[in-house]
Amino acid sequence: MAAQEAFIIVDIGTGNVRVAVAAKNGEVLSVERDNMPYQTDALYPNSIFFDPNRLWSVITKLAITALENAPDVEVKAVTATSQREGIVLIGHDGGSLIGLPNIDHRGREWDFIMQDKSYIYELAGRYPTSLFSALKLVGVRERRPELWEQTRTFLSISDWTQYMLSGVARYEHSQASETLLYDVARKSWSPELCAIFDLDPTLLSPLGDSGTVLGTITPAAAAAFQISPEAQVIIGGADTQLAVKGTQPALDDVVIVSGTTTPIFKLVNEYITDVRERSWTNRHIDEHTLAVETNAGVTGLNYQRLKEVFYPNESYEVIEQELAQVQEACCVASLGSLLADEKGPITKGGFIFPAPVTHTLTRAHFVWATLWDIACSIKENFHSLHDISAVEQEYVWACGGGFQSQLLRQFIADLLHKKVYLRENYRQATVVGGALICNEALGESNYVPAPPLVVEPQEDSRYLALYEEWKRTRQTFKHICEEAVV
Repeated sequence: MAAQEAFIIVDIGTGNVRVAVAAKNGEVLSVERDNMPYQTDALYPNSIFFDPNRLWSVITKLAITALENAPDVEVKAVTATSQREGIVLIGHDGGSLIGLPNIDHRGREWDFIMQDKSYIYELAGRYPTSLFSALKLVGVRERRPELWEQTRTFLSISDWTQYMLSGVARYEHSQASETLLYDVARKSWSPELCAIFDLDPTLLSPLGDSGTVLGTITPAAAAAFQISPEAQVIIGGADTQLAVKGTQPALDDVVIVSGTTTPIFKLVNEYITDVRERSWTNRHIDEHTLAVETNAGVTGLNYQRLKEVFYPNESYEVIEQELAQVQEACCVASLGSLLADEKGPITKGGFIFPAPVTHTLTRAHFVWATLWDIACSIKENFHSLHDISAVEQEYVWACGGGFQSQLLRQFIADLLHKKVYLRENYRQATVVGGALICNEALGESNYVPAPPLVVEPQEDSRYLALYEEWKRTRQTFKHICEEAVV
């Protein structure tokens, strides 16, 4: 029997690295994962980095194992996706110098150079902070001059992965949107934004389109992955955009992506910004589409870490079984999610429940409250998005690992009063998106999605009061943060 044609998708998230093997029809054949190899940097507060060469070693080992678990495949193409805002610096000799993830804030001390943030917002499509790549670069230039002198260019983490595979440096548009050096409306690098950060435009790599062939895999990379030296390297994109791609929405649809954070994406065909600067506007991974985004911040990561506290040895199925037994919400949570209408984050969080502690309070109540906090935060950000660009559909799409919780799905449907649609491979939407762009780049299209799973909204008389209680709880922790600053 002939080997099945397949693709490799490298997915580098905030918390972990995944390498998947997917069939041409989008079926996920195997997935291997490991933790991101981060290190702290004593030269800056709030900074973290990774060694790109160590990360490459992790990627190659995962690729070999993933292929061993998907036997009898012929790899036709490889692509990559990654966390947004993360970058890797490339030296004049072509070597990889240092990796700066999205959670690195080494540029925060130089925030003052952005004197007209509204002007930056109009060009870059997002309110500028140290989250984005430009200030990471400034931080290196100002405090690590020896490293800066070695730097020839930089790439997003996914584009760096493809550079390691092909030897060709290109910066994909959805990733370029996250740099503060890219004019989202004009779909090009911005000399005006470069001037604000005093960065030479020659530092910027040429732009490349997602879903196009970057080149043939290098002999060294083919040997490392143990695949055909004729495999093609395909330009991928940002992880959120690939997850949206894998969900297969239509123009003007909204997609909620429940991962480490929870972006709420609306696909549009025009450049939209908000007079109150609450949203981001991103390039999507096709030629003309953009996306207006609000984001509930760190949500899925909270759920994952609290699972490790309350259910360290149990599966998510056990959690759902216990959640189904919860008859009354015995506590309410506020765990630091972001709201588009608030200017700053809430850095203190916790659970509020009646005292003394009632005998009916169980671990399931804490998880129930965590999911309610996520759902309410999504509701608030969804309504901000609707205020910026009206959502007319009676449904929203959902994807990402967080939606393996049936309770969270139902919370979203009930709070938004909309149907929630999920594709069959919603948990692996990023991998499916990678397979789709590989097909497109190779001139093939073998993926026909099955009809979605539909979660219907229901009326629950408890939810209005619980929603108001959640807002009061959030205000309580907001006041605690404000008092701590004073």
